[in-house]
Amino acid sequence: MLATEKNKNTTPVECEAPNLQEKKNESLLKYLIIGILFGIVFVKAEIISWFRIQEMFRLQSFFMYGVIGSAVIVGMISVQLIKRLNIKSISGEKINIPKKEFRKGQIIGGLIFGLGWALTGACPGPLFAQIGSGFTVIVVTLLSAIAGTWVYGKFADKLPN
Repeated sequence: MLATEKNKNTTPVECEAPNLQEKKNESLLKYLIIGILFGIVFVKAEIISWFRIQEMFRLQSFFMYGVIGSAVIVGMISVQLIKRLNIKSISGEKINIPKKEFRKGQIIGGLIFGLGWALTGACPGPLFAQIGSGFTVIVVTLLSAIAGTWVYGKFADKLPN
């Protein structure tokens, strides 16, 4: 019996991402618009600049540390407000922020991430803004990030977590 014939009578496996199942008719246009605005802010703020990133890693400028530090502070305040005021998502769902557990693999992963960031001058956030700005060589970085994500997903159970 063929595998397709064998699986016809079985029930489908439930998706592990239930949020993707709930609203199938939802338009992705709002996410595209937010992403474009996010990219414009990155370009105008010069945080996608390879030179700005190199200045940061060479300890020659405070600019990127100020941007990252501001983002961390805004993130901390936002999470506290979400928790204390029971703020709901755009679609009205309760936001659940689980407790985080420290693992030694986070140190190793952070070092690998930082090394890649220093070498390429790009982290995942501004990749598309860099490509959209005409830095087409960043496509290599994007493909490398996708490959790295796949490798991590494939071997996550064997890595030091």
